[in-house]
Amino acid sequence: MGIISQMLQATIAVGIVVAVILVIIIGVKDRTKKISCLRIFIQTISLGIIFLGLIIGPFGLTQYSFIGNAPRDVLVGTTIFGAPFPDGLSVPTMACYYPSGRTMTCALWQIQSYIFPFWNAGKGWGVNYTSSGLERLVIVFGLLIAMSVILGRLFCGWICPLGFYMDLITRARKSLKIRHCNLSEEINDGLRQLRYLIIAAILLLIFVFGAEAIVGTKLVSGTEYKGFVYQYFTAPFCQVCPMRPLCVLIEGALGYMNLQYVFSQTTGQFYEIGYYVTSLNVLVLVLVTIGAIALRRFWCRICPLGGLIAVFNRFVPFKWASIVRLDKDEEKCTKCGICKRVCPPQVNEVYEEKGGDVTASGCILCFRCVEMCPYEDCLKINVAGKTVFESKNWLDTAK
Repeated sequence: MGIISQMLQATIAVGIVVAVILVIIIGVKDRTKKISCLRIFIQTISLGIIFLGLIIGPFGLTQYSFIGNAPRDVLVGTTIFGAPFPDGLSVPTMACYYPSGRTMTCALWQIQSYIFPFWNAGKGWGVNYTSSGLERLVIVFGLLIAMSVILGRLFCGWICPLGFYMDLITRARKSLKIRHCNLSEEINDGLRQLRYLIIAAILLLIFVFGAEAIVGTKLVSGTEYKGFVYQYFTAPFCQVCPMRPLCVLIEGALGYMNLQYVFSQTTGQFYEIGYYVTSLNVLVLVLVTIGAIALRRFWCRICPLGGLIAVFNRFVPFKWASIVRLDKDEEKCTKCGICKRVCPPQVNEVYEEKGGDVTASGCILCFRCVEMCPYEDCLKINVAGKTVFESKNWLDTAK
């Protein structure tokens, strides 16, 4: 009876979501807002799915009472290809590992942790690994490549919670009539290249930390269990990632997590505000928030996870298999420049390229350019070769 009830609830929830999507597609008459309305709805639903545990519980478990009323994770994909995968499905979004209630895990955390400190099978953080770190990494990269090829940076534009946070900041800025800034093409391109340097630095750092387990030679002291590096720099990118404090602070504000516990469990070192959050986390979150006020989608320009998606989606050989594409009809483009002006991360390729597939590595596939292009069928969203949406002449009010 319980399974039937859950299936019925899931069916009703899916039905409501589909109904709202149809209402937006059919009911929103303003052609310059149709995709934007649909996108913010999908972002909201995605946030609920990623942190479904915050909705369905269970809450107030006695063994975790010190954390507060926080629910446990409701992980999806704990068994993949018949192998135990206790951290759950790997996704290319900032689905932070540290807060409560998540259904899936940020692939970047898994890539880091499976190299250091959990290269060998055995005990992890609250789980036991029966497979080696190499085997788990194969699964993570397999999922990451498959998702990147299928949807590309659609994850960034439509699903990622941190991207949603920046979009909300943009909406707040617009309501307050604060103008955004634009960077020069050189600086913006430099920021986009920075994400690959961040990826390289992360991989190099965690290999150095995990060298003892991987090649049998310790390169850095303190990497042993409860050593200095183990305590403060495990999953090094997570120690500066802005998504970590954002999730914890929001869950604390909503009453799911006891912030007194979160901020009191500390050794007093500068690196650690509390058990869940580092001082660097908070500093980066503040800087990213300020940056998002000044620049649309600031974090997306330097995000290493977005960079990984781009590697597996926009570069050879993966580009040829990409399913979601943004196409341009050169003959219908008048170089009006609207696509360039409305693009949140300031991608210029849509404007500059002559025609065909104009999807760029920096494009988050928000499709604002398609929505705002005033020329009929000039820009098109193609999925598996089929056009699902194209630009409309919204200047023609007679239509």
